Amino acid sequence: MTETVHVPLDGRAYDVRIGSDLLARAGAEIAPLLRRPRVAIVTDAHVAGLHLAALEAALAAEGVASVSLTLPAGEATKGWPQFERTVEWLLEQKIERRDVVIALGGGVIGDLVGFAAAVLRRGVRFVQIPTSLLAQVDSSVGGKTGINAPQGKNLIGAFHQPSLVLADISVLNSLPDRDFLAGYGEVVKYGLLGDAAFFDWQEQNAAQIRARDPEALAYAVKRSVEMKAEIVVRDETEQGDRALLNLGHTFCHAFEAATGYSDRLLHGEGVAIGCALAFELSARLGLCAQEEPSRVRQVLSEMGMKVTLADIDGDLPDAQALLDLMGQDKKVIDGQLRFILARAIGQAFVTSDVPSATVLELLQDALSER
Repeated sequence: MTETVHVPLDGRAYDVRIGSDLLARAGAEIAPLLRRPRVAIVTDAHVAGLHLAALEAALAAEGVASVSLTLPAGEATKGWPQFERTVEWLLEQKIERRDVVIALGGGVIGDLVGFAAAVLRRGVRFVQIPTSLLAQVDSSVGGKTGINAPQGKNLIGAFHQPSLVLADISVLNSLPDRDFLAGYGEVVKYGLLGDAAFFDWQEQNAAQIRARDPEALAYAVKRSVEMKAEIVVRDETEQGDRALLNLGHTFCHAFEAATGYSDRLLHGEGVAIGCALAFELSARLGLCAQEEPSRVRQVLSEMGMKVTLADIDGDLPDAQALLDLMGQDKKVIDGQLRFILARAIGQAFVTSDVPSATVLELLQDALSER
């Protein structure tokens, strides 16, 4: 059974299709979008080995020709060199403004290809086929595209909405446990920021999710996408409510920078640790009950996810250096760090009214546990 979440943006509306075996039906899903029966696919070396042939076959079955570019796997791909390579390859393939580019991969490929589509001929259409849990529930929906700079993550990019998102639950079975759980960090985030009932469901269904039960996974993806879509429709370019989606990310981006954007810390792992710290910070500021951070840590622990800074391998900078890295975040306005904090599970809000001394003390305490 395939579920559809519609993202009703004026003039840029699209569907997110969620279900099993969608990759095998990708040709039928994508063909109606095409002005001519030809697409360009961009993927990475890891995903290509697993899923590219299936996508090409599904397109060919509907009479759609395809060309493909395979980039190196990993976060390092999400920078200027591979971005330039992608744009120039698309131009060499004579991709026109009316054509469609397909991003087949996780968040790195989705973000990079979306940005390439945004700037190519001042905007061509693209389809997201996210192959990681993190990409299915978060980065493939909402139109945020971009690449990293030496100064920080996602500092170069554009808002460019996809024309369609195909979230195939079946492909998640090919994910290593670590990547799967990292993606679940973003699922937990959605319950924490705006749906206490969804968080309750997560507490009750941890075993089913860990076993990758298709029904439980489909619900987790659908509810996450619904929540993201609602927020994006209210605030497409992050002037207000959309910042709620960054719960845990101010901490996360600093930790990612501190670990050199390496596989020492995956993005979803950083989000999970960041969410736990955001709730701890909220409790220390008297905003939420002391029990709330414990519930957050408990859910993450039960899933076997990273919970604290002690779970990050290798050395980390001191608390002041981490705080300085947080100052490089995109959410800084007039030099003021903005945090997403919470009054309770499901009740997040954005604020700049956070004493640096409290954050510094929190980071010092977190580092002392290592």
